[in-house]
Amino acid sequence: MRKLPNEPLGSRQGRTHPGEDQGAEATSEMDPGLPRDTMSSHVPERKCILTGTHGPRAGLIRLALGPDGSIAPDIKARAPGRGAWIGVDRATLEVAIAKGKLKGALARAFKTGDIIIPDDLPQRIEDALARATLDRLGLEARSGKLLTGSDKIAEAARKGNVTLMLHAADAAEDGCRKLDQAMRVGNDIEGSGLRGLVIPADRSILAMALGRENVVHIAIIAAEASARVLDSLSRWRGFIGRNDDAGPCEAASHGQAA
Repeated sequence: MRKLPNEPLGSRQGRTHPGEDQGAEATSEMDPGLPRDTMSSHVPERKCILTGTHGPRAGLIRLALGPDGSIAPDIKARAPGRGAWIGVDRATLEVAIAKGKLKGALARAFKTGDIIIPDDLPQRIEDALARATLDRLGLEARSGKLLTGSDKIAEAARKGNVTLMLHAADAAEDGCRKLDQAMRVGNDIEGSGLRGLVIPADRSILAMALGRENVVHIAIIAAEASARVLDSLSRWRGFIGRNDDAGPCEAASHGQAA
């Protein structure tokens, strides 16, 4: 098993109708850090209207233009009509909005100046990304591809059955470390640095999303499910500026029991 990546990744490969979205489409190699057997040769790309750079479509965020000229996040890229793509984090987006750069880029993309950017657009995007990830975790839980509970996770990890390890933002560092080590042992890669990712949500939010009590750690036990969860989580973490190489449980370690 390879080291879990901390960059936005894309496993979704659907295309939009020609002419609907602004930004070039191309193909590129998928990040090799995906869990076992989840790599695909190519993924479609889009062009960020703010930076001009290209990236995997699933790693960017689509902004949809409403009939009244209002801009809204279209996280699943399913809204009808015209759209434009951005590939920046929240801090960069907020600066672009304040300086008028986003409105200018959207005006060029849509070829109209009749654009309304809501003041809370960055928060709307973050909320939508969070909701998509939590919904995805709920779906994987109902399909039986997700484990909770430190003992169950540790057992599965030591057997090499965990394809993705996740920790709540308020998980204790010691608990994260023990489970990450169990995963490395199970995959016979001790000393590799393989570790789980922190979800930007505390245990109470995860518990509500999964319909379970005290969800502190989560293990995905199917490669395809890992790719789906990682797709959503990486976009969320990337937008809020958390796709870095900080250690497990970097958000906070409050000495709470794992």
